[in-house]
Amino acid sequence: MTEAEDRKPQSDEARGPYDPEVTSEFAVPEGVEVPPAPEAEGSAFSRPSTYSARSAPPAFTPPGGMPVVSLTKDVPWQDRMRTMLRMPVTERPAPEPVGRAEEGGPAVPRVLDLTLRIGELLLAGGEGAEDVEAAMFAVCRSYGLDRCEPTVTFTLLSISYQPSLVEDPVTASRTVRRRGTDYTRLAAVFRLVDDLSDPETQVSLEEAYRRLAEIRRNRHPYPTWVLTGASGLLAGAASVLVGGDAVVFVAALVGAMLGDRLAWLCAGRGLPEFYQFLVAAMPSVAMGIVLTLTHVDVKASAVITGGLFALLPGRALVAGVQDGLTGFYITAAARLLEVMYLFVGIVVGVLVMLYVGVQLGARLNPDAVLGGSNRPLWQICSSMLLSLTFAVLLQQERSTVLAVTLNGGVAWCVYGAMHYTGGISPVASTAVAAGVVGLFGQLLARYRFASALPYTTAAIGPLLPGSAVYFGLLAIAQNEVDEGVGSLTKAAALAMAIAIGVNLGSEVSRLFLRIGSPEKRRAAKRTRGF
Repeated sequence: MTEAEDRKPQSDEARGPYDPEVTSEFAVPEGVEVPPAPEAEGSAFSRPSTYSARSAPPAFTPPGGMPVVSLTKDVPWQDRMRTMLRMPVTERPAPEPVGRAEEGGPAVPRVLDLTLRIGELLLAGGEGAEDVEAAMFAVCRSYGLDRCEPTVTFTLLSISYQPSLVEDPVTASRTVRRRGTDYTRLAAVFRLVDDLSDPETQVSLEEAYRRLAEIRRNRHPYPTWVLTGASGLLAGAASVLVGGDAVVFVAALVGAMLGDRLAWLCAGRGLPEFYQFLVAAMPSVAMGIVLTLTHVDVKASAVITGGLFALLPGRALVAGVQDGLTGFYITAAARLLEVMYLFVGIVVGVLVMLYVGVQLGARLNPDAVLGGSNRPLWQICSSMLLSLTFAVLLQQERSTVLAVTLNGGVAWCVYGAMHYTGGISPVASTAVAAGVVGLFGQLLARYRFASALPYTTAAIGPLLPGSAVYFGLLAIAQNEVDEGVGSLTKAAALAMAIAIGVNLGSEVSRLFLRIGSPEKRRAAKRTRGF
């Protein structure tokens, strides 16, 4: 049979009924499914095969493009870093090349470790989460690490750096275990970050580590006995602010100093802050009860209110609300939960002593009205003394104490003019006064290239709702629950007004006012790298 005949199809007669059908050896047998062919490997930016124009996902970039953001060098580094953190990663401008002392650039893990240590000091000192992220971002960019993403929560800091889209990221984290209030250390850390972000100041990685170690080793600027005296003066000034006289001032001073010593004793024994606040709230209430039982013609309520002013956690409250307003909800919830625990400790301590006083026959009137609207000069002086002693308790630098004292006096003048003279509600008056505090504090901070906390936290001291808290607890102790809940609700509204007002004043200053430029920056030391 020739080859041509072999290719001819067989006839029906020549093909038997049991002959198998001629097929290719590469044919897939029946019953076996063929897996789908994988997509060809391509670019990560190519359109996926499952994309449909009718059911397209929402675009990451708006149709009109991303808004143009001005990143001039005339603004402080806090504003520049905050602006870039709020931008998508793909839209951030690349940093300018910065020449450092290390050949080939510093090691990435060491830069990330330095960044985390700086962020730890800022977060432990009470700085807001967004400001901590901005500082960490500034440190990384100062050493050329532009593709980094810092993450801040209440107890954990982490940062991730990815050199490019095809390289693996490097991630590091650090836990914040110890917290303390030392605004002098906070200001020193801000100066370090300011020098690192300044292109004219060459700070090597080793020099930055050395300065950070010095900041950690520095002792507090005020000794313990000064802090105890400042706590007593704060309570005395607060008692005069709400209508007390000289006897009330001395009683509030002694009660607050005893409470401070008891709190230090509990802290030395390792007790949590809840019990420290609980114990610290008792002596002031005890002093008020003793004055009432001895029939001394003074306002015992002013003594107790003055003691509460020295304990209310206004700093943590402002930081918690600020984190919530800036989108850090986990950190905000943790801070506010911390405030709640501290406040519950104060409530328990006050209620225990009030119940004891009621059982002993002390006649404390929850309907009494505190205030000194007919003596504004005394109130202004008391508010300034309160802010000054509050600044000392926060371990502020001596150069900032005068500014925050004046800021507190201005805040009380605004509140008194609106509430006592204008007849405006206390909540609205408090919010406006707190806004003025935040505005002036941010202006001073931008002028000196420093943190705004030392200029705002102590200045809100005269606005704290100490009297509303006391009268609410007193009403509850006397089984007048409805009046007590109403008074505590008013105190919560005043506290929120303070926090929101401070944050709003700070944002207004950032949006509409430009203060601070490289020409106004203080002279840096060139001899040792800073």
